[in-house]
Amino acid sequence: MQRTLQRRKAPNAWWVAIVCGMAAFVDAAATAGVGVALVLAQSHNGSPGLTPNEIGLLTGLLTAGIAVGSLAGGRLADRFGRRPIFLLTMAMVVVGGATPFFGVNVVTLVPGVILIGVGVGADLPAAASTIAEAANNRNRGKMLTLSYILSALGVVMPIIISTKYGSLGATGAQIMFGAFAIVGVVVFLFRLTIPESQIWLAAQAERLQEKEADRTPRVRLRNFGQRPYLRPFVTLVLFYTLTSITISISTTFGTYVAVNVAKIPVGEYQAWTIAVMPAIVLGAVAFSAVVDTRFRLAFFIGGALINVLAPLVPVFFGFSLPTLIGSIIVAGFAGGFCFETIMKVWTQESFPTMLRSTAQGTIYFVGRMGVAGLAVFTPALLALNANLMYVGVSIVGLIGFGIGWWGFRRHVANQFDVETEILPVDEKSLPTPLAAQNA
Repeated sequence: MQRTLQRRKAPNAWWVAIVCGMAAFVDAAATAGVGVALVLAQSHNGSPGLTPNEIGLLTGLLTAGIAVGSLAGGRLADRFGRRPIFLLTMAMVVVGGATPFFGVNVVTLVPGVILIGVGVGADLPAAASTIAEAANNRNRGKMLTLSYILSALGVVMPIIISTKYGSLGATGAQIMFGAFAIVGVVVFLFRLTIPESQIWLAAQAERLQEKEADRTPRVRLRNFGQRPYLRPFVTLVLFYTLTSITISISTTFGTYVAVNVAKIPVGEYQAWTIAVMPAIVLGAVAFSAVVDTRFRLAFFIGGALINVLAPLVPVFFGFSLPTLIGSIIVAGFAGGFCFETIMKVWTQESFPTMLRSTAQGTIYFVGRMGVAGLAVFTPALLALNANLMYVGVSIVGLIGFGIGWWGFRRHVANQFDVETEILPVDEKSLPTPLAAQNA
């Protein structure tokens, strides 16, 4: 059945950015929170609990789930629309967060962690495309940067929970997972107010009328091997994969390193990590002022250099509370300039609507699989030589940021300039795209 566009009152574009940007909140909360919950549930002095190998396995499954979910969710969001995907994903997070209440052991945690990972992963590309397509060229970067701020707030949630309940062991882990479920319910209800992307509906209408053109290509993975998409696609895949490996050492395994390498209690470490949040927010706010200007790349370079040097702080000055906290503070501030925010902006601008979520999801998939592969072996590598591992991830980050600079050091075409042609004439002058629903 042919789809048509129906005029109706659109939600405020910033409301769309906040509600869909909660994908980043849930992603950060899950990535950091699951890691903390697993440490809370680990065995101590022969007591029942998770072993280091089980923690590595579950952490790897979470990251792999995010990767697989990103690939599937991105492709489905381009084929069937953004709205059904970002509603389904929150339902998966709710169910996954509830599973540990049947028992905190590897048998019950495996399905729960997988559901949370796949749900979060599938949500990220659909949500990012929804935000980008509700914005315009004057505020798109700012709205996507808001996701980085929300991700910082997402990290706060497990910090607060672990600080208050870090001494409860497995019960504290259950509380952590339960918080994911509650957040998922709230986000699901808010997302019921977000209609389908008007740009996607317009492109889908053209496709169904067999008017396929460069501006509305079909969802085919082979398109990424052709011009003009090959260079940005390869650049973004390599950039995000390598830099994710560097960033993950302080996010996913930050608590593990503090407890098992620096011998810092969970509650003490988590209490100090709250100091990272103002730095992350300040960095994101600073970058939002320049992300839609010609100064974007200069700030990217500065942030990249800081993130390459950050892992070396504990290497040169020893693994301790001050060095670990200092490292993640400077990395958190600079990360707003050079990591996931800029990746989302580059991705949304480089691909048309029928490829946008697929590209975003594929980039997430490869990047998170790289991190997942490392996560399985990280506890063993840290036990072998923590200094050497931190030096290694710093070198990997240098290569990754260098690839990002090389790929986008020159102007890359903004696909949103082309997509305005598929909108109805009376909607092209709107400051933000007019929301629409299927007829």
